[in-house]
Amino acid sequence: MRIFLTGATGYLGSAALDAFIRAGHQVTALVRRREQAERLIARGVEPVVGTLGSPRVYRKAAVGFDACVHTAFEYSERGAEIDRIAIDTLIGAAAERKPACVIYTSGIWVLGHQHSPVDEQVALNPAAIVAWRPDHERSVLEAANLGLRTIVVRPGIVYGGSRGIVGDFFKDAANGLMRVIGSGENHWPVVYDRDLGELYVRLATNPEATGIYHANDESDERVIDIVQAIAGVTAAKPDVRHMPIDEARAKMGPYADALALDQIVRSPRARALGWSPSLRSIAAHASRLLEEWRRGRA
Repeated sequence: MRIFLTGATGYLGSAALDAFIRAGHQVTALVRRREQAERLIARGVEPVVGTLGSPRVYRKAAVGFDACVHTAFEYSERGAEIDRIAIDTLIGAAAERKPACVIYTSGIWVLGHQHSPVDEQVALNPAAIVAWRPDHERSVLEAANLGLRTIVVRPGIVYGGSRGIVGDFFKDAANGLMRVIGSGENHWPVVYDRDLGELYVRLATNPEATGIYHANDESDERVIDIVQAIAGVTAAKPDVRHMPIDEARAKMGPYADALALDQIVRSPRARALGWSPSLRSIAAHASRLLEEWRRGRA
């Protein structure tokens, strides 16, 4: 297949890129900088240099692909606005080659607190930091009326390598102090980066795949268990400090409430496609993940 990918050098997008390359697909990727483009060329990827907020740069380049896969996000005050621009641009490009597929990356935080197992049918209750995302999900799904195959992916918290929220835990442990919001009894839905990449491939290549898909390993791990496991494999055991939620909000804003969510999530629709995570549980694989983090940092 011919894939147009945004975010190919980002954390989620690089996992998707690796998976598409392993599967032998032809990828064209939108990247922000020339040096990123050069690295992608070395891997057989055709780069388009531009930014999500400048659609005139990539609108024409995104036409004619079997799938447009949107994993990028600009972390700025205009992030939600720029995400909407990217969605509209990719849908418009895909509509010129029907039937084509558009895959949009949302996230598990749109579910809000979920203390009992929930699947893709659950009503949304988004954390404030992602309050805008349900509307973007809806726009993508409604583009099916244009004759497109439209998909929304909601990854759990991604782990693996040196980046991401869990990567920050390893960094904090190496620096001697790990912080937990509240008691840490809350559960995080998580997914290994390589497994998430494999799901993108399944979604893009399966003509029957459409609609919403959760992506998590269903290990139902508590944050405190993850933290203690990481602390236990570092050379010098770090201190673990519990931050009251009010203090966390003062320092981190609405991001603190997202990290404090208690969520138990299931991914039945992804499993129905034959997707089965190769790695389950951060705590059980803390030593392996520490080595991955060290290699990624190197």
